[in-house]
Amino acid sequence: MLDVTKGGKDDITVKAKSQTRLISLCVNGEWREVAVKPRNMLVEVIRDSLGLTGTKASCESGTCGACTVLLESRPVLGCITLAVECDGKRVQTVEGLADGEKLSPIQEAFLDQGAVQCGFCTPGMLMSATALLERNPKPTRQEINKALEGNLCRCTGYNSIVAAVLQASGQGGVRPVME
Repeated sequence: MLDVTKGGKDDITVKAKSQTRLISLCVNGEWREVAVKPRNMLVEVIRDSLGLTGTKASCESGTCGACTVLLESRPVLGCITLAVECDGKRVQTVEGLADGEKLSPIQEAFLDQGAVQCGFCTPGMLMSATALLERNPKPTRQEINKALEGNLCRCTGYNSIVAAVLQASGQGGVRPVME
C-alpha cells in the first residue's frame, strides 16, 4: 500500500505503509504469534523472531537444504518459503526432535554413526531424514539418497548419514561406529 502526500507546489512524497501482519504458527507443538512482513522468509522468522537458531540460514536460494524444516510434516526450505504462507500451520524445527533431554532415534543415530562433522548441514539433514522415516519407516539406500538429495554436506561424504538413517529405521547390519 502506498501513501501519497502532496507537500509544496510540485513536491510529492510517496511512502510505503508498513504491511506487517500477525501470523500464528504451531512451532514444535506450541502456538506462537509473530509479526511478519510480506517478504519475510520462514527461516528468518524461526531464527530471528522465535530465537530457534538450530535451523541454519546459508545459501538463501534453496540450493543447500541447511534451512530444511517440516511444514505440516513435509520438508520445506525455510529460505524460500514465505512466512505468511505458513499462517495457521504446524512447523517442526530441529529443536522439536528431542523429547526434553532425550534425543530422537535419528539424532542418536547421527551421533552413533559419526554423521555430524561441522554441524552446519546437520539440522536440515535431520529434518529431511525425519520426514522420510515418518512416511517410510524402512527405506532403502536409494530412497534415503533420494530423500536427502536436496541437502548438501561438504564434510561427511554422505555414507555416515545414510548409515544413520538406516540405523534409525531399525534395519539390521548397521553398527554404531562411535561407541
